[in-house]
Amino acid sequence: MPQSSALISGVQSLILYETRARYFMVGSNQAQTKHRVLKIDRTEPKDLVIIDDKHVYSQQEVRELLGRLDLGNRTKIGQKGSSGLSRAVSAYGIVGFVSFLEGYYIVLITKRRKMADIGGHSIYKIEDTSMIYIPNDSVRVTHPDEARYVRIFQNVDLSSNFYFSYSYDLSHSLQYNLTLLQRPWELTSTAEPSVEEEHHSRSHQDSFDIFEDEGLPMQVVNGLKNKPYFKYVWNGKLLERVEDIVHHDWLMYIIHGFCGQSKLVIYGRPVHITLIARRSSRFAGTRFLKRGANCEGDVANEVETEQIIHDASVMSFTAGSYSSYVQVRGSVPLYWSQDISTMMPKPPIRLDQADPYAYVAALHFDQMLQRFGSPIIILNLVKKREKRKHEKILSEELYPAVINLNQFLPPEHCIDYIAWDMARYTKSKLFNVLDRLSMIAENVVKRTGFFINRSDFYCHTLRPDERWGDVGGHNTSTGRLQTGVLRTNCVDCLDRTNTAQFMVGKCALAYQLYALGMIDKPKLQFDTDCVRLFEELYEDHGDTLSLQYGGSQLVHRVKTYRKIAPWTQHSKDIMQTLSRYYSNAFSDADRQDAINLFLQVYQPSELRPHLWELPTDFYLHHKSSMALAQERRSYTYWWSEGVLSFLPVAYDEVSCEENMKKVKVKRVNRYDEAIDIYTEFFKPYELTSFDDTFCIAMTNSAREFMPKTVGVDPSPFTVRKPEETGKSVLGNKSSKEEAVLQRKTAASAPPPPSEEAISSTSEDDSEEDREDDGTVSQRSTPIKLLTESGESKHTQEESQQLPVREPFGINLEELLADEDLLIYERFAHLGQSQHKVERNKAFICVCFSPREPVSHFQEDSVYATSPPQVDRDSREVFEGHVMTGLGQVRALCREDVLMYREYIKNRYM
Repeated sequence: MPQSSALISGVQSLILYETRARYFMVGSNQAQTKHRVLKIDRTEPKDLVIIDDKHVYSQQEVRELLGRLDLGNRTKIGQKGSSGLSRAVSAYGIVGFVSFLEGYYIVLITKRRKMADIGGHSIYKIEDTSMIYIPNDSVRVTHPDEARYVRIFQNVDLSSNFYFSYSYDLSHSLQYNLTLLQRPWELTSTAEPSVEEEHHSRSHQDSFDIFEDEGLPMQVVNGLKNKPYFKYVWNGKLLERVEDIVHHDWLMYIIHGFCGQSKLVIYGRPVHITLIARRSSRFAGTRFLKRGANCEGDVANEVETEQIIHDASVMSFTAGSYSSYVQVRGSVPLYWSQDISTMMPKPPIRLDQADPYAYVAALHFDQMLQRFGSPIIILNLVKKREKRKHEKILSEELYPAVINLNQFLPPEHCIDYIAWDMARYTKSKLFNVLDRLSMIAENVVKRTGFFINRSDFYCHTLRPDERWGDVGGHNTSTGRLQTGVLRTNCVDCLDRTNTAQFMVGKCALAYQLYALGMIDKPKLQFDTDCVRLFEELYEDHGDTLSLQYGGSQLVHRVKTYRKIAPWTQHSKDIMQTLSRYYSNAFSDADRQDAINLFLQVYQPSELRPHLWELPTDFYLHHKSSMALAQERRSYTYWWSEGVLSFLPVAYDEVSCEENMKKVKVKRVNRYDEAIDIYTEFFKPYELTSFDDTFCIAMTNSAREFMPKTVGVDPSPFTVRKPEETGKSVLGNKSSKEEAVLQRKTAASAPPPPSEEAISSTSEDDSEEDREDDGTVSQRSTPIKLLTESGESKHTQEESQQLPVREPFGINLEELLADEDLLIYERFAHLGQSQHKVERNKAFICVCFSPREPVSHFQEDSVYATSPPQVDRDSREVFEGHVMTGLGQVRALCREDVLMYREYIKNRYM
């Protein structure tokens, strides 16, 4: 059992009961064994009065309490016609409390849908909500503008891409959540027991325990409740009013963005690929109304995207294999904007304030260094050559800002800046966008590394790869940590950014699968089931983020840059462009007002102008513009205190005293329901249908993408022809056109003689071609490539040695031993009954290098088996199971009695 575990929320289902004077909120855990009660006063017209009953009720106790409340609130004693306590609504969580010009409202989640599970921790999407007015009608003070504020608040569609979890912190990355469990919490001082814990322990002492004389010291586990990262929490202000009053089980934080999960089946072995996007709640808004950064370093359209790969055959965080990779998108961190009053499709970019010392950029990159560590790599995809200066203005300001900040950082932790005109390369017929992006992605992943909670597998020794040794990050005894992050931006951070992030994610996915022992080399090819599944996941991710910020889906997709999009895609792109223009021109202002009101950036009051009367919301998001700052940060030491001392590791993930204070530690029994993730996930007390389970309904590579014909290689890493796949990527094309496109996408063309040109292929799986033109690409891409000049010669030598190369990656140099020859003859003799074996004399003359057998069998034959070694305890357990089935039950030993005692105490007492 792990020494630390995340606490599961004790309030997962809610029932709201109402009387004339109060609301009674009854919250219970998933098993309906523990209940809490929240009392909300309805007699106050404008104040929020909440009383949290600290007592933890059993099911019988809460029924008796509701019965007494029903009896006490009837108008006449003994009256049965009208109940004094009525059931108002059932819910799954509290979004928050909000007030405008009258009293308070409570926002409840009434419908949910499971979207993913990570290590048994379920992630839900909000499907529907209910907004209930708290004060009674008899004390309500009406206001004429209240209804308008309610309509504006409800313009934020909570059923659209808002997510929550009862046991997993969605505001932090998987790397943070797993490293949190590995900290030495035993060294921290034991906190004083809370009021409800004292009452609960007192009730246990008063009760009769039939196993009291046979007890043992209780096995204690540290239950952890972490403070969320409020930058990605969207209801933090709505819960701020009650977070110090109620128990933390009532508080449920939601994120906004995207969450999707698909199953990759590798010869029957399930591997879950999860994509989580967290949209920042600071300086949030729509496309043309939120550009650049505010005075606190928060940028517009900032989204943190995390891809999580884990072996679904083992669920536990401690015993399972998990890997993640994080990248970020966000607007250029400068003071800039675009005026939409001109009704132009592309309004001119203007710089609002001069920032010669890169003050706002320093604040932004200081946040990134604290959360991600170093190196911070900027991939700037805006245009460089334009007839009229438009996007180039941003590059001319961003590059000097990075140079200014780097002169004060240590050289090993400097910010890397990569500028590449992606739009110009797309229009050229000589250049291929994805080839260049794959080269940038390879070097970025090698520099930042990725997270994995397992050390290297033995298969990495059997199948070594030269690129594996160049992977960066921070190596620990339990695995690897990602240090640093890639920050991608264009002007809108939508179409070009999503394609670039997909290529980086695809490269990182190859390294993650290799690290988990799923593939023999860290390289994935296009037109495979694995990449198509990943591409579909990323396009859903891009469409969702584009709808939230730009008002339409993606215009340019991965297929557009591969130049294999069907002709019907052009008409769809035109419609998406028109939809985006209409949304930006007519509906973005209302959406911006709704976001400002939901995030409580603007709080209504009778002493200030109404939200719709404000000419601009600039002063709402730039608070320092209304008052002079008391302390001005240094222009040279622009980072926060303590950040540099721990680099390249992120300061937020270090076990320092400040970070320890953000976590609440609760000592619980190892069998306690608050940490029992097995019962939480599988629900053994419920009768469920196998066909209705989430793992059956999710996207499956074998069901959705693998060809249905017999005799096809079931590997998801095999390149498929377009007509063979379950989902065609080419649309309705003739077979001749498909063949031409297949040759373009599946084969690599030789590089042209031009010094700047690169291969015309749309794949990045041709190793030789990419290494041959490494020097060419290095001249046109401002990034230090990790490939050296001698690699191309080395690759040619390896290709000559390929026929005499063992599948395990060991070179064949010495002569064959007699034992090896005997093994080979036996293998060839077995194969003669199936097909004719062609022997290569040159192959026999060269011999295998001596190696240790991997098999545990004593004899080297497919027909020989050795009986398993079973210890005495296992044999006794099996014999006892067989005897029980025959009706002969053995006497219970002391350990069995103690185990049963623990079960009874935790379940019923």
